[in-house]
Amino acid sequence: MEDWNELRLVLAVARAGSLTTAAGLLGIDHSTVFRRLNALEQRQGVRVFERLPGGTYQLTPAGERMAAAAERMEDEALALARDIAGADGRLSGRLRVTSSETLAYSRLTKHLAEFRVVHPGIVVELAIDNRVLSLSRREADVALRPIRPKEGDLWGRKLAGVAWTFFASQAYLDINGGPIGEAAALGAHALIGWEETAGGIMAADWLEQNVSASSFVYRTNSLVNQSVAAKAGIGLALLPCYLCDGEPGLVRALAEPIEELSGELWIVTHQDLKGTARVRAFFDVVGEGLARERDLFEGRVA
Repeated sequence: MEDWNELRLVLAVARAGSLTTAAGLLGIDHSTVFRRLNALEQRQGVRVFERLPGGTYQLTPAGERMAAAAERMEDEALALARDIAGADGRLSGRLRVTSSETLAYSRLTKHLAEFRVVHPGIVVELAIDNRVLSLSRREADVALRPIRPKEGDLWGRKLAGVAWTFFASQAYLDINGGPIGEAAALGAHALIGWEETAGGIMAADWLEQNVSASSFVYRTNSLVNQSVAAKAGIGLALLPCYLCDGEPGLVRALAEPIEELSGELWIVTHQDLKGTARVRAFFDVVGEGLARERDLFEGRVA
């Protein structure tokens, strides 16, 4: 196979499981992916994918060998790019950062504004995404993550703990008997929660285990929208303290953070990029700025 793009195509379809999603990953249209894949199979004389019901594509044994080779080539290319970027001493150019929706909405932007003043030559591209983007594949250069990183090739530090508790509007609490003394009293209140399919999210799992489904009167997959709904008086919402403490229109419905939901905030990059001037500047300005707000993140500023 002489064309790297053919292997990229196989890898994209393998990862996506469908031609439409793969086309989005590659930045081309669905018909182009279909045409190029068929041409590849005809030229090689092998079936690369089995077409399954529902439009799903599954690798054949030959396709698995191609995808494995493509991953090795991709890893080498990415390692070379990181190696070159890691020696970049310029305080200019693009820096891609990823953050959760709640952090970007509430705390991050003011620190990005300070970063812009200190380093006007650096263009920050912020990917607001609650998924864990891959730093190895350069989906981002720096990540602000609500969990401790598990990948061994990452470098960074913990900025703060993250506390969670219940919030509501003062008007809702006035009508419904005031703040609650303990989580056991939640059953008497209207609750705002996650969609029922939101398994694997710590707060959503805690609610499912501790509160009856009949108590929920509103569900959404956005924590920011949950805070807006609580402010509107719909009910109580389980939210991170840094998002809601000090937010006009919201007060704590449960005074103390819930210990089982204590989380962490980390700033991380790939170890190959830790010497990049832009990355180190971001750690120094934005990372330190967020770390100075530790009391807010850890629920000590109500």
